[in-house]
Amino acid sequence: MDKSSRKALKEQYQNRKIVGGVYCIKCKDRDEVWFRATEDMQGAKNRFHFFVSTDSCPEPSMMDAWKETGAAGFSFEVIEELERNETQSDREFSDDVNTLLELWLEKNQKPDP
Repeated sequence: MDKSSRKALKEQYQNRKIVGGVYCIKCKDRDEVWFRATEDMQGAKNRFHFFVSTDSCPEPSMMDAWKETGAAGFSFEVIEELERNETQSDREFSDDVNTLLELWLEKNQKPDP
């Protein structure tokens, strides 16, 4: 790759839109849902698809369901996306994404019987 192509790719990467937000991983057979926040939604999707393709459980809290249903029993769903503002610092964007997660967790909290 020549120097101008490399420079163009670097510039394109630095100027890309950064999209984070809240997503969930669902286990269809067990009716379980795990809500998560990310500052890089595309990266989170890619990681999930990698775990599915290698039949590796994404995290310990899902292990029992993963063993029972296998990778095919899980799905990745974007709940809400948040585009990073050009003036936001990394910390501010992270705080916004985590606040969004807290709101979704409160909204989806199951009432005690």
